[in-house]
Amino acid sequence: MSLADPQEVRAYLIAAAAAGHALTYAELLERLGYVFSRPKMRALCKVLASVDEQAEAAGEPELAVLVVRQSDGLPGQGWWVGSWEKHRHKGDWVGPDAQRLVQRLQEQAFTYWQARGER
Repeated sequence: MSLADPQEVRAYLIAAAAAGHALTYAELLERLGYVFSRPKMRALCKVLASVDEQAEAAGEPELAVLVVRQSDGLPGQGWWVGSWEKHRHKGDWVGPDAQRLVQRLQEQAFTYWQARGER
């Protein structure tokens, strides 16, 4: 059984994209009715992968990149490992290069969903 319905997670992420901001793992888990824990975060990552597969199939920008750590505003290890092949990011998962990649991908999601008026 999944931690959450991918459609529910997708709806939260589309709303965040339309509003032009990211969500922390804790914020998204809270919206889903959970308290943050590492096991819950790992289970959420599986749902996020499903959400991104659906977005890719529909020709939409990815959404999982909008879920970030509170400490540095970057996605966690699961996102980096899962998206390496797609983005070919060869640098560290922290620092300026990682920030630039994440910001570019987040901006794509913001622009796409804001243009559709999904608020």
